[in-house]
Amino acid sequence: MTLPAIGERLEFPLPADAQGRVHKITAFRYGRPGSGAKAYLQAGLHADEFPGMFALHLLRPMLEFAAREDRIVGEILILPQANPLGLTQHPDGFLYGRKETASGENFNRNYPDLAALLPPLQLGPAAAQNVASCRAAMRAVLDDMQPKTALEAMRHRLMLLAHDADLVLDLHADNQALPHIYTGTPLWPDAQDIAAEIGARAVLLAEISGGNPFDEALSGPWWELARLYPDHPIPSACLAATLEMGSNDDVDEGLAHDQAQALFRILARRGYITDETLPDLPPLACEATGLTAMAQIKSPSEGLIVYHTELGDEVAEGQLIATLLDPLGDEIPVHAETAGCLFARHSQPYGWPGKFMGKIAGRDDIASRKGLLLTD
Repeated sequence: MTLPAIGERLEFPLPADAQGRVHKITAFRYGRPGSGAKAYLQAGLHADEFPGMFALHLLRPMLEFAAREDRIVGEILILPQANPLGLTQHPDGFLYGRKETASGENFNRNYPDLAALLPPLQLGPAAAQNVASCRAAMRAVLDDMQPKTALEAMRHRLMLLAHDADLVLDLHADNQALPHIYTGTPLWPDAQDIAAEIGARAVLLAEISGGNPFDEALSGPWWELARLYPDHPIPSACLAATLEMGSNDDVDEGLAHDQAQALFRILARRGYITDETLPDLPPLACEATGLTAMAQIKSPSEGLIVYHTELGDEVAEGQLIATLLDPLGDEIPVHAETAGCLFARHSQPYGWPGKFMGKIAGRDDIASRKGLLLTD
């Protein structure tokens, strides 16, 4: 008799960083590899974004309980802290986990473009076999890579762990924000259940957002391969999304418990957990809009930011959003570039030219929104 797999702890050492420190990536596996679909959930890729870490910490005992009852189907990988390098960056008593200090590179950019790296593929008329062939080729490309730095090795390891996943949820948070999602245009409306469960107030769609972040490095190759091989059926075999779970510093037990339950329900609705009684799916709190329609409100000058709008407000184009107040001089009004939901703001109310002040999920494309569409 085969006993159910309760959970397995996996550890992957990284090369020494610039200070000679050796870190390791830790993952928890539930279910059995190769026995069905694979789900991959990680948090803390930006190491100073905390809500996802707490939610995945609370999700683990839920999965362990389901595993004891042999209700896990396929494989679920959980990485509560995907970026051990960023967790060490606190030189002056404050954690800086968005960019690596040694290189200045964003931890969530510059992942390998697998579609561009693959050799010519021999594909056939069966979609499932084509998916298997593509994943085997992706694995071979990743196996041939020889990362040199700790940052390269971390990116490489995360891609190795996630490249063959059917579902990838990369948990982040914004400086001060309501829950929202970034995902690929071809993955909507398939991702509606995810947006509904986390109560997303904005769903931002793009095929290419710029910089090749983690989620796009996993989902994007599938629609690119479908373009390269139009005579062969290649589905979007990986639904990958970046889930912004709220504000960076939202470490709240009640909120984390609710988010962990929402993630558990997502997994159950998608068949990774069986025999679970589920409530009706909550209604969507927003419509999906293009990332090119999202306005990034930036400070025009230096001074105190006095907000006149709150998170969740529906604003009109041209509406006064904030006033930039120079304590030694003038007051400068800041107006909305587009109509939509104000879903993110900056928690530090002081601006300088070009500083991010907020984000509005608009409905109409903004002419200036080209190239790199994400906040670096």
